[in-house]
Amino acid sequence: MALSQGQKDSPELHKAVVQKFIEVFLLSQQAEKDGLANSEKANSQLALIRQNYLADLELSTYMAKNPISDADVQAEYNKEIASLGPQGAIVEYKISDIAVASEADAQAALNRIKKGEAFDKVAKSASLTPNKAQGGAVGWVQPGQVGPQIGAVLMNLAKGQVSQAPIQVQQAWYLIKLEDKKSSKPPTFEQAKPAIRAGMTQRKQLEFLSQIAKDSKIIVQ
Repeated sequence: MALSQGQKDSPELHKAVVQKFIEVFLLSQQAEKDGLANSEKANSQLALIRQNYLADLELSTYMAKNPISDADVQAEYNKEIASLGPQGAIVEYKISDIAVASEADAQAALNRIKKGEAFDKVAKSASLTPNKAQGGAVGWVQPGQVGPQIGAVLMNLAKGQVSQAPIQVQQAWYLIKLEDKKSSKPPTFEQAKPAIRAGMTQRKQLEFLSQIAKDSKIIVQ
């Protein structure tokens, strides 16, 4: 565990590990003598530890039997690169937003902006989200991070421009201002490989868990 957390193997580390093991062993022996091992609290905690361990073991065993190959990761990388379009660049947008509860409120805020009132001032007085204190500043985002409705509008805004109409996202209405825009080269395969593999692993595990749940009868009381 110590090595997995980045500590270097050394005589000092071995000594510390042995000392820790002795401390745990002595305390657990004393707990047995004090009759704590069969207490309700100990039994419930040990049962929980066992369940968590077995769950982790099942997932690791499943992944060992169904590994994600380098070829799988390469294919996913190629798919993501292809989704960037002919330019092959990652486009990021620096945005501010105003979020309100109704289309009428959004239109009223937009009318104030069209009359010359600063976007950040309107955001501070009309927006319902915590970033209103910063004048609606959101920061840098990619279209895929803000949902299709806002992403589609973003790609057609010029720097400094505000969306020309309120945008509905679920139960809220938004106005978006494009503060800035930049393009950057996507990471190389070797750079992106760990993150892609982690994402694919998580999806594969969730699919496995969903299949188990589908084949099970779950009752919550």
